[in-house]
Amino acid sequence: MNREEISQIAHADHPIKAPLDDGSVRRLLERGVPRADARVLDLGCGTAEWLLRALDAHPHLRAEGVDISGEALALADRAASRLGVRERLVLHHRSAADFTSVEPFDLVLSVGATHAFGGLLPTLAEARKHLAPGGRVLIGEGFWDREPSPEAVEMLGDFADLATTVDRVVADGWTPVDGHVSTRGELDAYEWSCWGSLASWGLDRPADPDGSQALETAGVRRSEWLRVYRDTWGFVSLVLRRTAG
Repeated sequence: MNREEISQIAHADHPIKAPLDDGSVRRLLERGVPRADARVLDLGCGTAEWLLRALDAHPHLRAEGVDISGEALALADRAASRLGVRERLVLHHRSAADFTSVEPFDLVLSVGATHAFGGLLPTLAEARKHLAPGGRVLIGEGFWDREPSPEAVEMLGDFADLATTVDRVVADGWTPVDGHVSTRGELDAYEWSCWGSLASWGLDRPADPDGSQALETAGVRRSEWLRVYRDTWGFVSLVLRRTAG
């Protein structure tokens, strides 16, 4: 199995690929979508779960998603058809960095995908290219809640603490209008859901090499979370507007 296949299995019971529960996702979308007929773009949409929820909640909203995974986009396409929102969703199979659009968007999302652009500020720079005047960005990023070990930094990346993360966003010309710091319950539920989905999938295939790989991956991920970075890593989601002036 490749990383994409493992990710799809791991997130089978947690399609929002970030440590956020349904209530948090709903509230962030309510604050992020500026009006009922908004145009929404997700850069690195995966299976487009954010867009599907926005489309379901707003019958006049239109959305576009960009991702390099054809398999994830195919799943998004089928889910949109089941929900009856397919005619309002456009999916682009390409790198988000190469995406262009004639019309700007009222909300640009990139939650848990800043690595695709090289970090938080480069992701905001990319989102800015697609943003309509007065539009909003919904971005999700990890941060260190306390001093991380060298092993944790090597494993997850060189994040800042929460205050520094917000300061960098503000210094870059953005004003936070809402935000959510994932709770310990959301963080644990996300991780346990991913391990559980992988382990269950593997246990159902005892003679399959892919099943053994899924079990091994679940064990490694569980060990890393509990032993290395559970008590040091956090996740923040911010709704932003461009600062006037």
